[in-house]
Amino acid sequence: MIIPTYDDMLAAHERIKPYIRRTPIRTSDCLNEIAGCELYFKCENFQEPGAFKVRGAANAVFGLDDEQAKKGVATHSSGNHASCLSYAAMKRGIPCNVVMPRTAPQAKMDTVRRYGGRITECAPSTSSREATFAQVQAATGGDFVHPYNDPRVIAGQGTCAREFIEQADGLDMVVAPIGGGGMISGTCLPLSTLAPETRVIAAEPEQADDAFRSFKAGHIIADDAPVTIADGLLVPLKDLTWHFVSNHVSEICTASEQDIIEAMKLTWKHLRVVMEPSSSLPLATILKNPDAFKGKRVGVIITGGNVDLDKLPWILG
Repeated sequence: MIIPTYDDMLAAHERIKPYIRRTPIRTSDCLNEIAGCELYFKCENFQEPGAFKVRGAANAVFGLDDEQAKKGVATHSSGNHASCLSYAAMKRGIPCNVVMPRTAPQAKMDTVRRYGGRITECAPSTSSREATFAQVQAATGGDFVHPYNDPRVIAGQGTCAREFIEQADGLDMVVAPIGGGGMISGTCLPLSTLAPETRVIAAEPEQADDAFRSFKAGHIIADDAPVTIADGLLVPLKDLTWHFVSNHVSEICTASEQDIIEAMKLTWKHLRVVMEPSSSLPLATILKNPDAFKGKRVGVIITGGNVDLDKLPWILG
């Protein structure tokens, strides 16, 4: 297992600067009053492909030598990693093949295709995703860029937290969603060096709480096919992300489906930005556990904004 280092994150930041945005921080007096703390939202939904995962994807794609790049890249993803890898591959002019669950939001599939990604659909389970991907990779020979359990990806995701603590000094905590753990691992990477006093909190859906149960048990517990509106958080931890979670994360909090919807509505209303259900988990868990965050300076990473506007969760009920 290759564990990315702080220096790997610094190198990644230099490598990907031409292909990412230094996303802004948004605040809301109304949300601060509701939550009882100072909230600072890092808007990764403002990246060109609409998600933080462009950071890790670009680092992997532009870290390939020319010989490796000829066969392109390949991955499996519920959406945002597929979109971001397709975007990075388009920028480099190489092919990108992705396996996506047939239940992935249409908005995310459309984005993949817009950037030239080739989609192979699979059943909505981790086992089907990985089995279908094995067939695709064997046929294409593309370099496998894992959605999160890849040192190149984690080093790239870490650039978000590096920017965050430069933009918002003195954060007591940083809260981010957790599925497979790529963003949380990346968040731990610079904070453990630059701001070790800042606690890293992960937020997870109650209906897909394998990371929460893993954290309590002290070993990985993997669910194969959880069901939640937070479609970006359906995958389990792997060995590399578990390393960061088990060594650097302070707590994992969970929220119900209704909590997620209410937090999503609040942030749309008061921040006036589009975010997907997975991105509302941090606020949902903060509102559910007010005493843990009261009076603190809390950083929140909005991980993505790719949603089907005709299928919003509060419309579907």
